[in-house]
Amino acid sequence: MRATGFGELKVFSGSAHPQLAAEIAEFLKVELGQARLRRFPDTEVSFQIDENIRGTDVFIVQPTCAPVDQSLMELMIMTDAFRRSSAARITAVIPYYGYARQDRKDKPRVPISAKLVANVLTASGVNRVLTMDLHKAQIQGFFDLPVDHLFAAPVLIDYLSRQSYEKLTIVAPDAGGAERARAYAKRLDAELAVIDKRRSEDGTAEVMNVIGEVAGRTCVIADDIIDTAGTIQKAAQALTANGAERVLACAIHGVLSGPAIERIEKSLLDKLVITNTIPLTADRAKCQKIVVLSVARLLGQAIRSIHEETSVSSLFV
Repeated sequence: MRATGFGELKVFSGSAHPQLAAEIAEFLKVELGQARLRRFPDTEVSFQIDENIRGTDVFIVQPTCAPVDQSLMELMIMTDAFRRSSAARITAVIPYYGYARQDRKDKPRVPISAKLVANVLTASGVNRVLTMDLHKAQIQGFFDLPVDHLFAAPVLIDYLSRQSYEKLTIVAPDAGGAERARAYAKRLDAELAVIDKRRSEDGTAEVMNVIGEVAGRTCVIADDIIDTAGTIQKAAQALTANGAERVLACAIHGVLSGPAIERIEKSLLDKLVITNTIPLTADRAKCQKIVVLSVARLLGQAIRSIHEETSVSSLFV
């Protein structure tokens, strides 16, 4: 890897997803940085870098996933340590950006948490951010520093194209996801359908109307985040009721909180395909319906391009 004005490339990991950090380091053919991340008895973060990083190009891999506050605080404290140790540049690699769902004031007296998190990361000393599939693309504008926003769609599309599904239809789980589903359908030469969610007149039930041809077809519900899995469970029911032969779901970020695993196992889904932007806990990994694809290569390519100061735009597809 050629030298740049920011010194030697260093990759460090927080506690949120060390496996992903190790995969990225392996792709880049570098050793993971040496550091000690521990906690005091009262849960305060204790962090110390165990090697010289003066004048180096540091990349900290830390998705702000559950426990979200702990992951975020770790990232800020690690950043402060690298800044005070004279790193030439600090890039926060955040495959999953927590607090992204509150990105505007959609009701009175609420915070814009996505902007607040951007502010505190900047204040901690981050020089740039590398992230993936933000909940809303405009969150990039909340940072007053460079943001490289990658998309994991090529990883999911590559997987789906290798399955050789016939009569494929990509389904948006709601109107807001139609643009994403349309992009998937175009790349896979598939049909497009949209699920229209509405409350019944008395407000007690959610009615799912399917717009598009799904009868006798393999349907893939395309979403960005799957949290409690309630939406995809109901979407799978609606598609099956409308004659779908097989139903799968794919998403970038498998948050999978609360009753998600139970709902997925009981659902009419054949498979749920997610990426490893968020680690699967041991109990969740036991779910036979879940397929996990790695984004380590994609992130590694971006890190290499950032370090060598070459174009990252070829990865923004």
